[in-house]
Amino acid sequence: MLEMVDLDKELSKKEFKKKMPELDRRISELQRACKDKGIPIILVFEGLEAAGKGTCINRLMRPLDPRGFKVNPIHPPSDMEKMWPFLIRFWKLLPARGRLSIFDRSWYDRVLGQRIKKEVSKSDCSMAYEEILAFERQQCDDGAVIIKFWLHISKKEQEKRFKAQEKIKALSWKIGKEEWKQHKQYGKYIKAAEEMIERTNTAQAPWMVIEAHDKEYATLKIFETLVSTLETALARASVAKKNVSEPQATISPAHNVTVLSKLDLTQQLSKDEYSEEIGDLKDRIRLLEYEIYTRRIPVMICYEGCDAAGKGGNIKRLTENLDPRGYEVIPIAAPTHEELAHHYLWRFANCIPKAGHITIFDRTWYGRVMVERIEGFCPPEAWQRAYREINEFEAHLANFGTVIVKFWLHIDQNEQLRRFKERQKIKWKQWKLTDEDWRNRKKWPQYEAAINDMLSKCSTTYAPWTIIEANDKYFARVKALRTVVKAIETRL
Repeated sequence: MLEMVDLDKELSKKEFKKKMPELDRRISELQRACKDKGIPIILVFEGLEAAGKGTCINRLMRPLDPRGFKVNPIHPPSDMEKMWPFLIRFWKLLPARGRLSIFDRSWYDRVLGQRIKKEVSKSDCSMAYEEILAFERQQCDDGAVIIKFWLHISKKEQEKRFKAQEKIKALSWKIGKEEWKQHKQYGKYIKAAEEMIERTNTAQAPWMVIEAHDKEYATLKIFETLVSTLETALARASVAKKNVSEPQATISPAHNVTVLSKLDLTQQLSKDEYSEEIGDLKDRIRLLEYEIYTRRIPVMICYEGCDAAGKGGNIKRLTENLDPRGYEVIPIAAPTHEELAHHYLWRFANCIPKAGHITIFDRTWYGRVMVERIEGFCPPEAWQRAYREINEFEAHLANFGTVIVKFWLHIDQNEQLRRFKERQKIKWKQWKLTDEDWRNRKKWPQYEAAINDMLSKCSTTYAPWTIIEANDKYFARVKALRTVVKAIETRL
């Protein structure tokens, strides 16, 4: 494919100077318009060494408002970054709505540089393509614009530029053994780049091959592509806004309410049985914490459940014997202004456990398909899409080796009412009960339908749901700890 690119294309300096002022002005206008519309923009620059990525990015920055963009120079992952799934560091760098992120190299190093250097296996590389496609689709579905540029030069041109840079003292540091090694492997890199472009060139996140022998021609093509793409995105945003109707909370048909209605909530343990078993489980979890640390296995434990189902008490028993340096509990509340300005999974990607550590989420990303669905905080197409997005997100973590344990703690309505009244009476428990809890209780049927959908659509082999019958707190705590022990021991 790339051998068919006409690298002789060029543009005279006179023509370049004539066309660029208008393009500069237009890009400046489009940046402001995208900010007003809340459209995040992601620009990816890839290419071999000396292809001119830095030059093109520097020229692009001139008309842009520096308060609205950030350039992310991406280097091979550090030892610390390798302790997370490879896409997590890029999740953290995604732009907020209305901002622009420029990536000088990107997540594609996984299937290009790391692939050629044999730092990833063929199977890991194949898996990475699927993960990248899911990652980009998630951003585009959330309203982001992604443009990917491949700056292409010939082997002869690369050699010419290397030698020229070596002669310039201020630039010679850029050319070393790694650069010349890449030059010798030019054919391998181009073959990998062709596969990369073929497998990840989508309508939502297209690749644009830039003939980069002539810097004026390359710059002009990048600017024209950016202008055209942003104009199209703004036009679509305007049409979408006109067609938006008031989001309605959708309720599943009654016949879908099956999983929770069949639970045996009468299961219980005596205090003596509980005391005997819980102590042993705490000791085993403490030993397992040490094992996963030495073997660098990340563990993620997710708690969801009815109001007053006992998540807090359950988490407390789980962590009582753990070394606090090896775990973290993340309580999830309503998203902040900054979190709302990003993809809904962004705030969770920032909290994912690194290899050898445990992260416990008190509520999770499943709020998207429960409270946000029921309360109409997002349109139906957004929460319906979230089932797939959540499964993809969890698959990326599982592919890295993360142990994922997900709990739904369930109680019946009578038990919930009893606990609510108990909280009203006991002074030191009153803070736990809010008007929101009473309001949610009135929507029990809607929540039960949403929960059943969530459990059926997002229980996978790599991240299964465990339903905890929680009317009896002793039984719920023991079952949860048993499940954690089994999941970690199975992984070990």
